[in-house]
Amino acid sequence: MIYQETITISTQDNGDLHDLTKSVSCIVKKAKVTTGMVNIFNIGSTGVIGAIEFEPGLKKDLPEFLNKLIPPSRDYGHEKTWHDGNGHSHLQATLLGPSMTVPITNGNLKLGTWQQIFHLECDIKPRQRQIIVTVYGE
Repeated sequence: MIYQETITISTQDNGDLHDLTKSVSCIVKKAKVTTGMVNIFNIGSTGVIGAIEFEPGLKKDLPEFLNKLIPPSRDYGHEKTWHDGNGHSHLQATLLGPSMTVPITNGNLKLGTWQQIFHLECDIKPRQRQIIVTVYGE
């Protein structure tokens, strides 16, 4: 069985984190799958899907770390081509990736106690994000 829904979120700008765990869990429940997988995919090249302990310290640390690792700069090739200020955003999102897959066991997401599903905005301006959630299983 395959079931699919879209989550829509509004983001602020680079570093804005959203906890998607509850929304994804509700979609899994609607799908009525007891054993399987759920894939969570961000549409767009400057957004990230991942897992983290969704707490204030890490909500601050992750974006700060990414901006130190891949800082805003006009020196990126993307900037020289488009001059839109978000070359670092594309690189940050590519590093972490647009999707993740989580097992479903006994009808529930199989996540660790301190593990939540997040969306991270890497772009420099607000976005309306579409996140496709696809449930596979039986």
